[in-house]
Amino acid sequence: PRWKYKAGESIGESSPAVAGGLVYIGDLDGVVHAVRAEDGRKVWTYKTGSEVKASPVVAQGKVIIGSYDGVLYGLEAETGKLAWAVKTAGQVHSSASVDGGIAYIAGCDGHLRGVRIQDGKEVVTIQTGSYTASSPALAGGRAYFGTQDNEVLAADLKLRKIVWRYQHPQRKFPYISSPALSGGLVFIGGRDKMLHALEAASGKEKWSFMTRARIESSPLAAGGLVIFTGADNRLYALEAATGAKRWEYDAGAAMTASPALAAGRLVAATSDGRVLCFAAN
Repeated sequence: PRWKYKAGESIGESSPAVAGGLVYIGDLDGVVHAVRAEDGRKVWTYKTGSEVKASPVVAQGKVIIGSYDGVLYGLEAETGKLAWAVKTAGQVHSSASVDGGIAYIAGCDGHLRGVRIQDGKEVVTIQTGSYTASSPALAGGRAYFGTQDNEVLAADLKLRKIVWRYQHPQRKFPYISSPALSGGLVFIGGRDKMLHALEAASGKEKWSFMTRARIESSPLAAGGLVIFTGADNRLYALEAATGAKRWEYDAGAAMTASPALAAGRLVAATSDGRVLCFAAN
């Protein structure tokens, strides 16, 4: 280890973001931390009103992060000073996705919101009617995300409306996973133990792949493959176009964290505290 930094009692589900030489993360004490990437020294902290499970996103000099106090925060990235706060009617579990200077969150209050990063003004509001923990994936003027009501939704951000809803005809389970987009397809894992590939234009299922346990991690689409982890202890790589299995790896423990890819290496973590690194080829 290069360094260690003590956050709150537990970090929980928040994943770190790195920008401008700083590492940002939230903890279950409701604190957002900024730490120097070089040596792990604290730069600033900001206390929200409840636990933070969302992951921070850094854009336009601001750290955008939600809290279970129902607020989406915009913090100055260098100082941690509050720039703006947007109150919602439910917990903010979803992490923000950014496009065109707007941060989008799919909230637990049944709304998809678009907040202008510059000033915190809410400029898009679309009623979804569903509790949502999944973070939206953005492409072509649409947002795609899963819900606790066993559906995957596509929202047209310009028309301000839901354009399709997908629900498996037999296996009706929630979607905690956040989707990945590639080749005109939406990839998302479900608590139904399946990875689904849906046509982005219509929501029609192109293929699905059954695993041995629920999928709560988010898939990674790269190099013609879709890669994901499962609670069945396995890391999978499927052909993105067809769903055919390329390979799988048994890690010996459940995997609920999402895989990451960089510098020719694929990194994944297990629930028993191990970090695994693979050659991406």
